[in-house]
Amino acid sequence: MPDPAHLSQRRALLLTWRFLRPYRGRALLALLALVVTAAITLSIGQCIRLLVDQGFMTRSAHQLNQTIGLFLLLILALAVGTFSRFYLVSWIGERCVADIRRAVFDHLVGLHPGFFEENRSSEIQSRLTADTTLLQSVIGSSLSMFLRNALMVVGGVVLLFITNPKLTSIVVVALPLVLAPILLFGRRVRRLSRQSQDRVADVGSYVAETLGQIKTVQAYNHQARDRELFAETVEAAFAVARQRIAQRAWLITLVIVLVLGAVGVMLWVGGMDVIAGRISAGELAAFVFYSLIVGSAFGTLSEVIGELQRAAGAAERIAELLAATSTILAPETPRASINTRASGRIELQQLTFAYPSRPAVAAIDDLTLIIEPGQTLALVGPSGAGKSTLFDLLLRFYDPQQGRILLDGQPITALVPEHLRGQYALVAQNPALFRGTVEANIRYGRPEASLAEVEAAARGAHADTFIRQLPQGYQTLLGEGGIGLSGGQKQRLAIARALLVDAPILLLDEATSALDAQSEHLIQQALPRLMAGRTTLVIAHRLATVQHADRIAVIDQGRLVAVGTHRQLIEHNALYARLAQLQFSTG
Repeated sequence: MPDPAHLSQRRALLLTWRFLRPYRGRALLALLALVVTAAITLSIGQCIRLLVDQGFMTRSAHQLNQTIGLFLLLILALAVGTFSRFYLVSWIGERCVADIRRAVFDHLVGLHPGFFEENRSSEIQSRLTADTTLLQSVIGSSLSMFLRNALMVVGGVVLLFITNPKLTSIVVVALPLVLAPILLFGRRVRRLSRQSQDRVADVGSYVAETLGQIKTVQAYNHQARDRELFAETVEAAFAVARQRIAQRAWLITLVIVLVLGAVGVMLWVGGMDVIAGRISAGELAAFVFYSLIVGSAFGTLSEVIGELQRAAGAAERIAELLAATSTILAPETPRASINTRASGRIELQQLTFAYPSRPAVAAIDDLTLIIEPGQTLALVGPSGAGKSTLFDLLLRFYDPQQGRILLDGQPITALVPEHLRGQYALVAQNPALFRGTVEANIRYGRPEASLAEVEAAARGAHADTFIRQLPQGYQTLLGEGGIGLSGGQKQRLAIARALLVDAPILLLDEATSALDAQSEHLIQQALPRLMAGRTTLVIAHRLATVQHADRIAVIDQGRLVAVGTHRQLIEHNALYARLAQLQFSTG
């Protein structure tokens, strides 16, 4: 059975290669620049040998001038090569991370809503920002450093053998002693890096949750407790980070001691050979240069490997998001189609559904119902009866475990989800408004609509007057969630958005029960125009909506218990009569 760690590493490598592949031409140029700069750096050692043996030892000004000229030429070539390598590698890093962020976001917005109930949105946000930033650092810097220093080690060892095999044996003996701690500590650093990223995501999640509900936090004087809980979260992240830092510190320390210790022994042996006349001072100087190059390259490798291990953890987390699959899929070959605009006939056939997080509790239980085109159906029942769940199933955010839903006689599972949802206009109980202008929020369902159409929809929703009183009218920027607007204003903007979409089916989670009398009056005036000529399903909270509905469906514990008019149900259904007395009575 394959090792999960190896599988995750392989997935991280495949992810990196997937996004690097479109830019392999630039990557090859960067690699060429990297090889050239490494070769130039290594050739400086030979230049030093010539400088000592032919420039200093011969006491010839001509030889010294030639050697210094060669040295400066190498430095200039090194500068040009380093510029090319740095620019190309940094460009690739930024470009790949931009592509990764786009790919992850494009994938996430297509996943079914249940995925976001099981995974915290703040943690997903952390993966999309912090983890991709770490990947950018690795692809745009650390990977290049790793390859460059790996070349320096290989090239340096080869040149060490060419320069002096005897002294090189000392360096070679030290190599396994350096590699062992790198491999040992590298595994631990990688495991701790993944844990560290998870703890950082916890910190971000807590901040987002607390600040997002700051009014509730302060209303209940929960600040002190939140400070304690946040401190615990931060300390947990710090504890894991401290372990990771300690492992990396030990790794670097061991590498320095072993490498420089080997260089010290080599210098002693080489110095004795120079004194005895067995090698020249230039050879020893070149050998010391190569030894320092190999030693510093090994030290850098030990640090970079830690960064690569962290990046592997980040890549795994991103790969997990990209590997997540939606349970709501378009059929491979749609067997059914509906016209551009559906007539609006909905048929629910023996629906049974339980949320994945609560599989033992049926939110909808064997429900059968037919809504004719243009009909208004009010859904009434106690809280938790399954009314909002029906909206989720109609929009195909979830699929029922049993039964099916037909739209114009076609099973909705045989339709492309985007086409299906294009037949609905949703006005939620808590309208979703987004950061942006008022105009952009109304145009949300029809981005191509003209300003005149936007204004007409706003007038139809009785929103035009208050919009024009805003500082910049339709160009007024709204805060996140429409902060600054009243509940009635948000609701009218949502109705304007639904009017502009002009879909044949309206799903109205009526929220007028939470509004003041004036806002409710304006919305009740706007609703008839919104509902005209459309099949409408209303989760009813107010008597006015129920009285104007063609039919009322009473739902209790996911089951359909009665269907009829207001008067029929008052007379024949005890549950509805009780609900009417409790919820709908005007006193």
